[in-house]
Amino acid sequence: MSRTATPIKKTRGANNVSFAERFAGWRVQLVVFGLLTGFSILVGRGVYLQIIQHDDLTRRGEARTLRDVTVPAHRGRILDREGAVLASSVPARGVLAFPDQVEIDDKQVAQLAQVLGQKPADIKRKLSSERDVVYLARSVPVEKADAVRAMKIAGLSLQNEFKREYPSQEVMGQVLGITNVDDIGQEGLELAQNDWLAGKHGARRVMIDRRGGVVEEHGSLRAPQQGRDLQLSLDSRVQHIAFRELKRGVETHRAKGGAAVVLDAQSGEVLALVNYPTASPTDRSAAASGGLRNRALADLFEPGSTMKPFTVAAAIDAGVLRANESIAMTGGQYTTNGATIRDAHTIGSNGYASVLEIVQKSSNVGTSRIAERLPNELMSRYLQRAGFGRAPQTGFPGEAHGRLRAPQTWRPIEKATMSYGYGLSVNLVQLARAYTAFANKGQLADVTLFKNNGSGRQSRVFSPETASILLPMLERATHRDGTAPQSQIAGYRVAGKTGTAKKLHNGVYTDGKYVSSFVGLAPVSNPRFVVAVMIDEPSTGQFYGGTVAAPVFAQLMSQTLRLFEIPFDAPLPGSPTAEAVVAAIVREGN
Repeated sequence: MSRTATPIKKTRGANNVSFAERFAGWRVQLVVFGLLTGFSILVGRGVYLQIIQHDDLTRRGEARTLRDVTVPAHRGRILDREGAVLASSVPARGVLAFPDQVEIDDKQVAQLAQVLGQKPADIKRKLSSERDVVYLARSVPVEKADAVRAMKIAGLSLQNEFKREYPSQEVMGQVLGITNVDDIGQEGLELAQNDWLAGKHGARRVMIDRRGGVVEEHGSLRAPQQGRDLQLSLDSRVQHIAFRELKRGVETHRAKGGAAVVLDAQSGEVLALVNYPTASPTDRSAAASGGLRNRALADLFEPGSTMKPFTVAAAIDAGVLRANESIAMTGGQYTTNGATIRDAHTIGSNGYASVLEIVQKSSNVGTSRIAERLPNELMSRYLQRAGFGRAPQTGFPGEAHGRLRAPQTWRPIEKATMSYGYGLSVNLVQLARAYTAFANKGQLADVTLFKNNGSGRQSRVFSPETASILLPMLERATHRDGTAPQSQIAGYRVAGKTGTAKKLHNGVYTDGKYVSSFVGLAPVSNPRFVVAVMIDEPSTGQFYGGTVAAPVFAQLMSQTLRLFEIPFDAPLPGSPTAEAVVAAIVREGN
């Protein structure tokens, strides 16, 4: 019988597990391990971010959504003496961009550049900045800012600002000065009085959206303190008159430039202060080019014959000269230290001239002979009392002091030339101020650019008697036989003095380059105003102060007198002459 083979069964033990089965087990373990590791990393990262980097992340998040926005303070207004607005701040906008949030295409860049008056390349350059916030434009008019808002460009925002406006433009430009885009004074009174006008900006914290728009207020950080108004002594009506007449005079004589000042003779208030050419205070480039430089206060010139009345007055006041005295004219020339001084024409008769004639006809020789009698220290003291060599202290930035050398250094020839206005220098306001001593009975008025309601200070220069002697002499200088008949005004008595000075060029006085000036006051019976006019380098052939500057004075003074309704004081037929008045005063004094 056959035997059938029976298969043998093999039993799986621990060592007989297949590779696939073993891998499946490891895979589960790897997955679990990976999950645990990833979870641990996430937990660790969360702890790191939430605890260790919490403050930094909070700061970064707030930097993207919270902004501290400046709340501008309203700058104070500048007013004239009657309350007319000369400078004020009006609402404007600053266009801000958050470069990391801006979404803009080339077409929008071109539109934005057109609205803001810039080049597209400049807009792109600003938007490529790595700063958190950049200004695309400042002091943008509200209507243009509204056009920017209407474009709905993500990442742009508008900031409230103020923009300075000047209704009188160039007429007041060199007095008022200018502010920068932050409304901070840079020139003129805007600079000098910035602390008074500016106030202090405030700040607030806001949350912005991705377009740069404010979505939530987070409160005020600092409230703004508004600026204060400033009232000047200037009268805008007189200022416009002065500017018009000065401009006409400069252009008529094709001069390099000019300046004019109108003072209240008693209070010292500056009613007008003009320069030509000038610049508009809205043109910030003018500040950089010097166009807003106030030359009436900042520039110096040699005053020429406008100094002669001070030499004569000092000699009379010191008692070394009598008002009715005759001075030897030495043949129309005077020699000292080897230098000869001459007059342009013969003065006096029989070799002598009266003190009145010396002032009236502007004699260099006669004035030098009179100065010879004054000790250097005494002459210097009188000139200093009249304000020469010292700034007028108006508080205006860049105000010049003028030049008056120490008396112990004067040589005889220098003293002689100083007596008729060479070898010393002044600014026009300084010169106008000095003449208030003749208008105010020997008292010098402190000049001011701010309204003082007639409470200005005065200081004694000459005695009232000396001033009363000089006044008719100065009046005579404006008559037909004086040097300034073109300064006369119908209906009013006028007193004043011309000046014609050669200009220094490379240390040498140059023919053909002159400063022509005239300083006068009116009405003589009760002086109310002092007006000084200076024309720099007239080029039409006329250069004497009596023909160049005096006509400007006459127009300016005439219109000012009528504007303030000052009564006429012209002498009636048969009234005593200036010579008779001087003689009578001298007789009474003796």
